Amino acid sequence: MSLPVICLHPHDHVVIARATLLPGAQVADGIVASDRIPAGHKVAVRPIAAGEAVRRYNQIIGFATAPVTPGQHVHVHNLGMGEFTKDYAYGQDVKPTEYVDTPATFEGILRPDGRVATRNYIGILTSVNCSAHAANLVADAFKRHPFTGFDPLAEFPNVDGVVALTHKTGCGMPEGEPLQLLRRTLAGYARHPNFSHIVVLGLGCEVNQISGLLKEHKLTDRIRNMDIQGMGGTRKTVEAGIAFVREVLAESNKVQRQTVPASELKVALQCGGSDGYSGVSANPALGIASDLVVRHGGTVILSETTETYGAEHIFTRRAVSREVGGKLVELMRWWEEYTHKHGAEINANPSPGNKAGGLTTILEKSLGAMAKAGSTNLVDVIKYAEPVTARGFVFMDTPGFDPVSATGQVAGGANVVCFTTGRGSVFGCKPSPSIKIATNTPLYRRMEEDMDVNCGTIVDGEENVQEAGQRIFDLILRVASGERTKSELYDFGSAEFAPWPLGVTV
Repeated sequence: MSLPVICLHPHDHVVIARATLLPGAQVADGIVASDRIPAGHKVAVRPIAAGEAVRRYNQIIGFATAPVTPGQHVHVHNLGMGEFTKDYAYGQDVKPTEYVDTPATFEGILRPDGRVATRNYIGILTSVNCSAHAANLVADAFKRHPFTGFDPLAEFPNVDGVVALTHKTGCGMPEGEPLQLLRRTLAGYARHPNFSHIVVLGLGCEVNQISGLLKEHKLTDRIRNMDIQGMGGTRKTVEAGIAFVREVLAESNKVQRQTVPASELKVALQCGGSDGYSGVSANPALGIASDLVVRHGGTVILSETTETYGAEHIFTRRAVSREVGGKLVELMRWWEEYTHKHGAEINANPSPGNKAGGLTTILEKSLGAMAKAGSTNLVDVIKYAEPVTARGFVFMDTPGFDPVSATGQVAGGANVVCFTTGRGSVFGCKPSPSIKIATNTPLYRRMEEDMDVNCGTIVDGEENVQEAGQRIFDLILRVASGERTKSELYDFGSAEFAPWPLGVTV
C-alpha cells in the first residue's frame, strides 16, 4: 500500500499529500498531521524557524513567515518569497548526450524544402484585428463540425483543415519592437511546415502593412495576400479568399506520409493549471520523454520565462557555454525590470488555481515546471518566436500565459506540443497537435474526454516516472504520425492563437 505522502528528497522540509489528510493522519515516523492537508499540498516533517529557508526537491522554495512544527500545513499562510544567493556555475553539469544507436521514426509529411510536417493545414493569417472577421468567414466555409459530422473537406482526406488565426493587434502600435515581434510571430506561422499554403488578409491602412511583413521576412512561397480596402470590401475579399482555398485544396491533398527520423521532432513543452502534483508526476515524466526526444536527435523547447524564475541557476549549470547560460540570466533581469515598470511582481504567479492546487511561490512552481525539460544540456536561448535551429534542449523567452507562450513556440517551428495540467486545461494549438497530460487520476477521470495521458499513475504508485515518460514519448511519435489528440477531436486551436502584445496601445 502506498504511503499517504510523497517524499521527493530526504533533505526536504516538506512532503506532499497523495490525498487529503485529516488531523491525526500519520505523515512519517512519529509525525501526524495537525491540520487538514488538501491533496497535493505540503506538510512539514521537521521544525522550521521563522525566516528559515524551506526546501522541496532539495531546493529552496521560499522562507517561513512564521514558525512551523512537524505535521503542519505549509502554504501561503506561513511560506513566502525571500532573497538568496544563486550559484550559476555555468556549464558545471554539462555532459555528453548519449544518442541512441537506432533512432526512432514516425510517419511525417516531407515538404519540398526538406522540412517535415506533422499536420497538413491551409492557413489564413491576419495582419490586423480589423481583418479577423473576414478571415473567419473564409475558414468557416470549410469548417468541419466534430459534433454533427458535417465535413466540407470530405473529398480531401489529407487536408487537416482550413484555419484562421486572428489576433487583437496590428495597428495602434509603435513601429519598433512590438511590431517586429508581431511580424516575427506571423512569419513563423507563414513558414511553418504544418501549413501547405497561406493567405494573409489585411484591412489596408494598418501599421502592420502586409507588404512590410512579406519584405522584412522574405515571404514569397505558398503565400497569397489581399486587403479588404484594395479588394473592394468584405464580400469580395471573402469570396477571393474562398476561391484561393478551393484553388489549392487539390494540391494540398496530394501529400503522403512517409517514414522520417525522430530527429525531425520539435516538441514544445507547456504547462497550465498546475498543481502540487505537477512537479511530482506529469512534469518529470515529460522530462523523461524530452530526454528521449533529444537522445533520438530531436529538439525540445521550454518557455514561460516567468515560470523558470528562481530556478534558472539549475539550467545555467547545464548550459553548453557561459554565453548561453548568461542569456538566460539576462532574461530574468529583463523580466524583473519589466514587471517592476508595470507595477507588478513576478511572484504574482502562481495563479489562484495553482495555489488551490498546492503551489505556494513562484520558486516552487518554477522548480516543478523546469522538470519538463529533462536532464540534457541547454544548447540555446532565443527570443520569442525566433526560429529554433539548434537540436537538443532550447529555451525560448515567453510570458507564462499558456496561449501566448505556445504561440511563440509554434512560430519557432514546434510541430508537436506537450501540455501538462493539474487543474484541467482544454488547450489546442493549430497547426501543431497538443497532447494533454494530467498530473493526477481524479482530474484524468473527471476530464477524460480532454486528457490524452494520465500521469496520476505515478502518484498512485502504479508506475514510475521512467515508465510514464516512455508512454509519453511513444504517444508523441504516434501523434506526429497523424493520430488525433483529444483537443483536435474537438477542433481546438484557432482561438488560442495569441501573439505576445508587447508595448503600449496608442
